[in-house]
Order: sequence, then C-alpha cells, then structure tokens
Amino acid sequence: MGLFGSGQVRGKVVVITGAARGIGAGLARDLSARGAKVALVGLEGEELAEVARECGPDAGAWEADVTSWTDLETATAEIVARYGRIDAVVANAGVAATGFTRSIDPAAFERVINVDLLGVWRTVRVALPHLVESKGYAMLVSSAAAIIHIPGNAAYSAAKAGVEAFANSLRAEVKHLGVDVGVVHPTWIATDMVNTADEHPVFGKLRGSSGGLVSKTYPLSVAVELMSAGLAKRARVVHVPGWVGVAKLFRALMPRAVELYARKIMPAADKAALEDIEKRGAVESSLVGPGAKAAAERERPL
Repeated sequence: MGLFGSGQVRGKVVVITGAARGIGAGLARDLSARGAKVALVGLEGEELAEVARECGPDAGAWEADVTSWTDLETATAEIVARYGRIDAVVANAGVAATGFTRSIDPAAFERVINVDLLGVWRTVRVALPHLVESKGYAMLVSSAAAIIHIPGNAAYSAAKAGVEAFANSLRAEVKHLGVDVGVVHPTWIATDMVNTADEHPVFGKLRGSSGGLVSKTYPLSVAVELMSAGLAKRARVVHVPGWVGVAKLFRALMPRAVELYARKIMPAADKAALEDIEKRGAVESSLVGPGAKAAAERERPL
C-alpha cells in the first residue's frame, strides 16, 4: 500500500534532514510540488530557508544539527506543533571526507560516522514515536558505497553500510507497529558534495580513473524521481539507479575486485595524498563540500 493508500503524497507531512542542498533539497521541491507538507531540517540556515521558500507556504525550515539530540528534539517538537503529525521521515543528512586511513584527518573521519550513521540513528529515534502514531514511513539514505568499498572512502563506506544494517534491523522491529522502513542506495549524484570531491587534486583523479558505471555521475533528477516514487509507495529499498541493485547480487565478490584494482593505483595515489597533506594540511585535504565545512564549524565530540 502506498503512503496514502493511492501512493499520493498530497497533504502528508514529510520531514527531510540534510535539506539545504543536494538530494534533500531536490526531494523537498519535488514532494512539495506533489502537495506534501515538507519540514526541512539541516545546517546552513539561509540555504535551508531559501529551499523552504521555494517549496511554498506549507513548507518550514528548522536549522538543526543531526549530531545534537537537543537540536533534533526541539525541531521535531516544533514540527509536530505546527503540522500536528509526522507521516514520513527521510534521514538524508550526510557529509563525506577524502583521505586514506593512515593519513586522513581523524576529525574528518569521525565526523562522517557521527553525521552519516549516528545522525540517522538520532533522527529515527526522535521521530519514531510520531511515526508509530501515524503508522508512517522512515526512509534511510545509505549509498552504493555500502556495497562497493573503494580506497579513500573508508569512513563513508563504513557509515553507509551501517545505515543499511540499521535499516534492516529497524524494519523487523517496527513492522508490527505499522511503520515501514526503506533504505536508499544512491551512486554518484551531481550534488555539491560529489562535485567538490571531483575537484580534489588527488581523489577526483582517482575516482575518474576507475571508469564504467562505478565512476559515472548521474543527474540529481534521477535520485529525486526514484526516491520520491519510493517514498510514495513505502518502498523497502530504492536503488539509484537500478544497476546498484544488481551489484548487490555480487557483494561477496566486490572486496576482491576492489583489491585487485587498488594494486594498480594505490602506490601513486598514497604518495600523492601525502604530498597534498604536506601542501595544504590534513584538515583542508580531507574536507569535501559545503555540508562538511558547515558540520566542522559546529563540531561536537562523539
């Protein structure tokens, strides 16, 4: 059954974290155009407010950090006070970092875990009572990185694999309460985060060298369309695009394939990463995108 029986989102209250940019902002615009009442949660308050303005009078913006229980609890209480309910939550907030494990800025690595995995857990925990009341839907954003673990992406792969595992356990826990859980696996989507990663002097070249579907970047509209449709029908899983689901069938073979590829590129890439850190510093070398910079400015220890 769809979120509203017929699969229409009109009139339903959808909370989206990480909604100031990228997939979160695109999804907010699409759902609001379909008649949903979108509650946007995230950092970068000015950008968040602008997205809400574009989404119309039924949209609202709450500046909140998913690493903060207080921020999330306050925002959720205010959302419920305004709309009276929450029908769906999209736990989308995420940041990335570039670097190899032996040289990446430790704070950047831990920030990815804190935002991308623990932020999803906090978002779900705070929203869950309201989803139980509405018999609603939680959409948790993982990644193709949960399936294909490439060099230089250890923190992101670990966090997103954790999101997938969390979603699978959560689904089994809350089904009897009428709550459905979906997990989304996007590959590279043309967002500020991905575009900035592609500009990195080391890791942009590294990603581009892999070739094929694994390195292809897809338009934002691909993710928005598939996720919007998945939310409307309370999908168990959404692959962005479909080939990511096929890759899952070969999950057991992926690490070995990556290892064989890494033998060719790691010696030079490792040397280049150390040189970049020597030139720009570990902090600057590890940061990817405006979202990561905003999160770094509001850093809270794990």
